[in-house]
Amino acid sequence: MTAAPGTVLERLPATTKLAALFCISVLLFLTTSPSLLGAAAGAILVACLLLCREALVQWLKAWPLLLTIGIFALWKAFADGYHEALVLLLRLGTLSLVATVVTVTTSIRQFIDTITRLARPLEKLGIGNAHDIGLAIGLVMRLIPDVRQRYLAVVDAHRARGLPLRPSTLFVPMIIGMLKGADDMANAIDARGIRADTRTEKKVGHG
Repeated sequence: MTAAPGTVLERLPATTKLAALFCISVLLFLTTSPSLLGAAAGAILVACLLLCREALVQWLKAWPLLLTIGIFALWKAFADGYHEALVLLLRLGTLSLVATVVTVTTSIRQFIDTITRLARPLEKLGIGNAHDIGLAIGLVMRLIPDVRQRYLAVVDAHRARGLPLRPSTLFVPMIIGMLKGADDMANAIDARGIRADTRTEKKVGHG
């Protein structure tokens, strides 16, 4: 899901948003001050309310991630004290919100193109294929919300039938659905000739 067309954040280049995400993550881990981290979290929350409320909604919907962060914070409080727990909570919570803003305001196509350009040096070094790296990361970004939607669909189906949730009845339909979705996606990639374009570019480059 993307923000409404024409928003300020959506018009920004994907490279700029990824660079901002990297810089913010570095800054968040450079300080251990709860006041500074709290100020950063507050500023980002205000920015979301003004510029991209959809990102805030999607962030709140990602309750498994937020629950995991909360569990880690509780463990940190028990192991190292409340100061370290608060720092961890503010860091990961703020970072996850910024990442959500980036994913909500950037299309999968933009992600693939940007990562492909950034991966060009790796291709020149013979480490990997830039198109493959960009496509892989783009598909991961696409499949993360898809996994959540499939999980919610299976849970709703169980509740509608009055069935208890068991690992066997929960994960098997999810795996089947994800495999079918992956097969459909592979067919769509072949239909658009993405892999064919990659091979053509390689031949032209070598020629």
